Parts: sequence; structure tokens; C-alpha cells
Amino acid sequence: MQVNLYATFRLRAGVKSLNLDLPAGTTVYQAILETARRVPVLKDDWFDRNNDLHAHVLVFVNSHDVNTLPEGLQTPLQPDDVLDFFPPVAGGMV
Repeated sequence: MQVNLYATFRLRAGVKSLNLDLPAGTTVYQAILETARRVPVLKDDWFDRNNDLHAHVLVFVNSHDVNTLPEGLQTPLQPDDVLDFFPPVAGGMV
């Protein structure tokens, strides 16, 4: 499974992507935990004290926002799936 990091997550991690060799059926949440285990600098950016994912961390599975998937973070993954992680983005007109 390919994991892509964007913007400040990429800068903090020092890598733009990594591959996770996880079995079919691994959940999105489990893949997020494994990514944070491999790139520990992201743990504080992604999780609170209870190991709940911060709401500002945007996670996409095969270009679909995980929050729009019926099973959310419990969505089972396949080895060829792609996870994308985006930090919060601010902007607009002043």
C-alpha cells in the first residue's frame, strides 16, 4: 500500500511517500498507526493523548475522503490501495 504525505507532513517526515506491506483487510486506522510508527515525528501531529486522530488530519483512500466512506476509519484496505495525508490548509482572500 502506498502512503503519500503532503505539505507540512512531508516536510516534517522528510519523505514524500512510503510503502506499507500490510495484509488485506487492514483498516485505515491501523494503516495510520503503522505509518506513525514508521515515521514517529508525525505522531504528535496526527494523534491526541487517547490515540484518536485529530480532526484536522485529512486522510484520503484512493482519492476519497475517509470521512465520506461508510466505514470511515474502519474501512478495510487492499494492498494496492493508496492513502494520502494532507495537513490543514488555510487561505483565502483578505
